[in-house]
Amino acid sequence: MSAGAAAAEAERQRQEEEEMTKYTDADLQGDWEFKIVRSNLAGFRNPEVLQQVCAEEARAGWTLVEKFDNQRLRFKRPISERAGDVGLGIDPYRTQFGTSSAVIVAVIVGIALMVALVIPLVVILLVKK
Repeated sequence: MSAGAAAAEAERQRQEEEEMTKYTDADLQGDWEFKIVRSNLAGFRNPEVLQQVCAEEARAGWTLVEKFDNQRLRFKRPISERAGDVGLGIDPYRTQFGTSSAVIVAVIVGIALMVALVIPLVVILLVKK
């Protein structure tokens, strides 16, 4: 996927996230905060992983509002839960679960470099025979 296509997809998902959940006046006027947690490898397809993420988020007071798809979950929590953030040992504002985009890109680049180096080496070895 090209950088332009990736940016367009990210914008499409952001727009979709804005439109999918309509917040009530009580949500917006109340003392709530919201976040979306993402999994780059569709990890939320696995019910055990989904349960694990929800349990981890619950430690910081987050409640699952909806599952957009196998890559995105929306959570909310009362703002008053911030008071307990200090001793959690986890980032209560994390938005990424599992393998990050940077790691995925690094693996793809590494594989591409290996292929780019191995093919000429194989060709050289075959030509010498």
